[in-house]
Amino acid sequence: MNNPDFRLDGDVAVVTGASKGIGRDLAKALAAAGARVAVAARSSAELDSLVGEIEAAGGEALAVELDVRATDQIEAAMSRVTDRFGSLDILVNNAGLGANHPAEEITPADWDEMMAVNLRGLFFCCQAAGRIMLQQGRGRIINMSSQAGVVGIRDHAVYSASKGAVNLLTKVLALEWSSRGVTVNAVAPTFIYTPGTAARLDQPEYLAGVLDRLPIGRVGTTTDVAGAVIYLASPAGGMVSGHVLLVDGGWTAQ
Repeated sequence: MNNPDFRLDGDVAVVTGASKGIGRDLAKALAAAGARVAVAARSSAELDSLVGEIEAAGGEALAVELDVRATDQIEAAMSRVTDRFGSLDILVNNAGLGANHPAEEITPADWDEMMAVNLRGLFFCCQAAGRIMLQQGRGRIINMSSQAGVVGIRDHAVYSASKGAVNLLTKVLALEWSSRGVTVNAVAPTFIYTPGTAARLDQPEYLAGVLDRLPIGRVGTTTDVAGAVIYLASPAGGMVSGHVLLVDGGWTAQ
C-alpha cells in the first residue's frame, strides 16, 4: 500500500476571489503544500500584498486581476497563468457574493448580481480552466459551495439557489470530464470566521443561534476549509469526483 500523498509540489493553482477571507488563506495553504499559486481578484493592491506574503514564506505566486463577471477577463487570466507557469493543474473557484434578503424583498438586481458571480462566473471559470486541463489530460477543479446549497437557510433564497446550482453543476462536469483526467468537486462550508463574517459572529446573540445548529460546538476556520481543498487537489483525493464535501460541523446532519 502506498501512503496518501497530500503534497502539491510543482502544481499550478488558480484561486479566484483570493484578495481576502477564505480565498486569501486558501491561496497561502496551497502554496504551503507546494503549489505555485495564481491569486485572482478585482483588487490588485490586496493581491500584491498576498503575493508578497507567499513569496516571503518561500512560495511562488502571481497576481492576476479578474472580475469573474467578464468572460473575456476569465479567458485572459487563464492564458496569463499558463504563459507564466506552463500549465494549470488546480482551479479553486472561490469568488462569490453573499447577502441576506427576505424572499419577498428580493429585487431582479439582487438576483442577477449574485447569480452573475456565484454561478455564471464560476461556470465560465470552470470552462476556461477545464479546456486547458482536458488538453493536458489532468486537473483538479474545486468549487466553493456552502451548506446553504444543501439545506435551506432563512433569508438566503438567492444565495441558496446559486450554491445548490453549483453543487449540481459540479456533478455534471465530473460526469463529463473525469474520464479525461479532470476531477470536479465542491467544498461546502458552514459559518466560517473571517474578517468579513466577524461583524455578525462577534454578536453573542447571533453566534448563539449559529452554535445551536452546530453539533461540533464551534464555527469553522479557514484552516478547516483549506484541509478539504488540499485533500481534493492532491493525489490523495484522486478517486473523488462529483462530490460535495461538507465542512459543516454536523449542521446538515439534522
